[in-house]
Amino acid sequence: MRPAWLEVDLDALAHNVALLRERAGGVRLIGVVKADAYGHGSVEIGRELVRLGVWGLAVATVGEGRRLRQAGIAAPVLLLGGLHPSQAAEVLEVGLIPSLSSLEAAFALDRAARALGLRAQVHLKWDTGMGRVGFAWEEAARVRLALEGLEGLEISGHYSHFADAEADEAWTRSQIAHFAVVRRVWGPGYVYHLCNTAGIFNYPEAAYDAVRPGISLYGLWPGVGLRPIARLLARPTLVKCLPPGRPIGYGGLYTTQGHEWIATLPVGYADGMPRLLYNRATVRLQGQNYPVVGRISMDQITVRIPRQVSLDTVFEVVTPDFDPSSSLCGWAELSGTVSYEPAVRLAARLPRVYLRGGVEVARTEG
Repeated sequence: MRPAWLEVDLDALAHNVALLRERAGGVRLIGVVKADAYGHGSVEIGRELVRLGVWGLAVATVGEGRRLRQAGIAAPVLLLGGLHPSQAAEVLEVGLIPSLSSLEAAFALDRAARALGLRAQVHLKWDTGMGRVGFAWEEAARVRLALEGLEGLEISGHYSHFADAEADEAWTRSQIAHFAVVRRVWGPGYVYHLCNTAGIFNYPEAAYDAVRPGISLYGLWPGVGLRPIARLLARPTLVKCLPPGRPIGYGGLYTTQGHEWIATLPVGYADGMPRLLYNRATVRLQGQNYPVVGRISMDQITVRIPRQVSLDTVFEVVTPDFDPSSSLCGWAELSGTVSYEPAVRLAARLPRVYLRGGVEVARTEG
């Protein structure tokens, strides 16, 4: 196996699922596994979530859903966003639950389903204030009238998405009120869902029939008891002592101050480590953090360490915590972005090893 790999702790995932269930009052969980489960591997994470009893999974593209189906996952899979009319036949062939945001998509799906002698189960997406996709909440009655009698569709759910449940209470409360209008117009008998991660923790009263945790499944939401489920590990390909005054890496952005031990690790920005973290990120060895020095290359980084180590030594390039310089959340903070971004950029070429009870239960090659 490549001497750099992502280790995923399924016990930490189970901990997060249990915490989310408790915070959401025991309603259904729709586990969001889009973007390859936020970089953690959608097939193995999807299988584990189903084993843990989630109601279903959610993806962003038909291709992501197809991958789950080809892996034998039979649980309900919700296609988030808005279905394009051109995808109507494909989404039926894969067996997904599409989200409808336009009448054009609804009519196209109805035609495709009737041509196959099917009734397509769908969820309607409502724009309650984010302005991105979804039927306008003000038009709930008009949309219901327009969709009545479409024999190819079985509307089983309605949902919307919070725009800023992390920080803007007034905006969030308005979205809850707008979604209440949709619920009144359509009435009982449907699965209503609104809460993402921020909603689950900040507005649990809006959990309704189901919630859609995403980033929280992977533990990348500090301060609420979640556990990051992944760490990036690497063995050095070279350990050497350099003399004073030696520049390191492209552009010589670091120069040795004395005789310094430098370990070269076989990961870089092609594996998802932000290039601008040079001279700021750290990696962990035996409980201590050591600085990444010099430019981060496409495939390698260099780390200043206090002593010589063997090539069998395992470094934690990403630590499963919230460390400000060695965790995914730390990378995000140093990069001026959110934890989602460094997570989804973890490269597919990294092998992934899945552990339960400290024992390997699955592996994917990069």
